[in-house]
Amino acid sequence: MLRNKEVRVFLVAVVIIAVIGTICAYYISLQASVATAATSLLLITCFMLYTAWRYREIGKLSDYLRKISNGDYSLDVRDNHEGELSILKSDMYKVTLRLSENSSRLQEDKLKLTDAISDISHQLKTPLTSMMVMSDLLRDPGLDEGKRREFTRRIQVQLERIEWLVSSLLKLSKIDAGTARFKKEVVNVPSLIQEALEPLLIPLEIKDVTLQIEGGPASFVGDGNWTKEAIINILKNSIEHSAEGGRITIASQENALFTEITITDQGSGIPKEDLPHIFKRFYRGKNATEDSVGIGLAMAYSIMKNQDGDIEVSSSPAGTIFSLKIYKHTI
Repeated sequence: MLRNKEVRVFLVAVVIIAVIGTICAYYISLQASVATAATSLLLITCFMLYTAWRYREIGKLSDYLRKISNGDYSLDVRDNHEGELSILKSDMYKVTLRLSENSSRLQEDKLKLTDAISDISHQLKTPLTSMMVMSDLLRDPGLDEGKRREFTRRIQVQLERIEWLVSSLLKLSKIDAGTARFKKEVVNVPSLIQEALEPLLIPLEIKDVTLQIEGGPASFVGDGNWTKEAIINILKNSIEHSAEGGRITIASQENALFTEITITDQGSGIPKEDLPHIFKRFYRGKNATEDSVGIGLAMAYSIMKNQDGDIEVSSSPAGTIFSLKIYKHTI
């Protein structure tokens, strides 16, 4: 305890005062001199006892901080007393709770990253393996021309799938990192729907799926390009699960609270146990197609949530309805 500067300074000051007081009191009377010396000794004893207790408490706090730095956030240093030391303990406990929460989030992020890397590796491995096999077959000079064209077409399809997967993951990464910029501008819904349909006209024609657009003029304040991306991904999902000759209906409406776009298909529907999970990344339900990755709906959900919007889904064996709601904002 004597290693602490404040203790040494206090003791020196008290000793000097005690010596001066004792000398002065000696010239008055012997009893006054003894009383002054005893009082000084009592003050020194009380100070030393209090200081010893205070440094024990500080020592406990130091041990507490060392345990926190080693990752032990289960300790509770608070007490029910008053005073600056108790306030310090309470503040340290609050910081400990925040550190514990941050540590938990970091651990969750690490697990998510590990799962994501594993899923991405799996999704890329399948088409790459397929392309490698077909590439080896294409080296055969005696390969039938029809087979050669078929293998070439399959490789092209797999390359397009990889390109879409990588592009989607990059977009999701931007959203997750908070670097994706969502504009706030007036978006015309009928025009937005037409733009979203353009890249899907061929898949609709191949499956002979009839498209029906309903609803009058509607608009919202948000990011047209990102919202179009969400609509495209939901439409892709609807087309994949539609039978040949089926129908998809896109309807829009606007009210005082929100603008709503609904996409209804006549597919086989989503099993009840899958509904709570369909917007999770890489989730593939029971009725998922062979080429399904589990990215599209997750991206659509992230896009809508980042615009303070929402996606609701209801399903039955007769089909599925996706409802995109964009709540009213001002520019």
